[in-house]
Amino acid sequence: MDLLQTLIISVIQGITELFPISSVAHAVLTPFVFGWDLGPEFLKEHFLPFVVMLHLGTAVALLGFFWRDWLDFIKSLFDSRAVAARRTLFLLIVGTIPAALIGLVFEKLLKGIFSNVTSAAFFLILNGVLLYAGEKLQKRGTKAVEELSFVQALLIGLAQSLALIPGFSRSGASMVAGFWAGLTHEAAARFSFLLAAPIILGASVLELPKLAHAPAGTMGNAVIGGVVSGIVAFFSVWALMAWFRKHEVNAMRPFAIYCWIVGALVIALSS
Repeated sequence: MDLLQTLIISVIQGITELFPISSVAHAVLTPFVFGWDLGPEFLKEHFLPFVVMLHLGTAVALLGFFWRDWLDFIKSLFDSRAVAARRTLFLLIVGTIPAALIGLVFEKLLKGIFSNVTSAAFFLILNGVLLYAGEKLQKRGTKAVEELSFVQALLIGLAQSLALIPGFSRSGASMVAGFWAGLTHEAAARFSFLLAAPIILGASVLELPKLAHAPAGTMGNAVIGGVVSGIVAFFSVWALMAWFRKHEVNAMRPFAIYCWIVGALVIALSS
């Protein structure tokens, strides 16, 4: 990928990783929409590590945005009075387990569908259905994050695993699961964003070393892309937290409509 392509996909990644519209689907669809010829070898062997570098940028942005929370989590391990922070930390650990295990087991299969534009568009449409129906069928939540049970945290983590399929949004699936667990919209968004960092960092450890074998210039562009993606992601999470703080009803509707429109257009163009 050249520098211009890197910048375009990095900005898109910084937005779509946190907005509930599937960053993985957009990573698949962007080269198709812009007509980039990246080559089958790059798509199969190097595109996933490249995208993981962009995800790493968003993870750093999330750690920066929620730095007080993570500092409180660390302090809670040494302070018996910090009950809420320590419980939230353990809930995050439990919620991280499903996606980590499923990702390891199905790593090779997931790589094989990274260049399938039609399936990404189809699952993007289903993601819109999940967002719309998942919020519409659930009553307004009242819980804070620390009020979740460990079983509920595990189920939210399991829902997060849907994002391993290009088209389903990690944040969207985990937020909808949070709604069903009784969280407020703001609390569901916060828990979803806190859950993201460990998963992305874990994927980075596995995938980023593979960039050393990528074509010349790929590593440099990936680093630039990660920085750009991180900057955009920081402002994205700020905007989304403000959005969910103000909207306890129909907050997912605009994102669902977007998924339906983009998915349908891509399917029409690719057929």
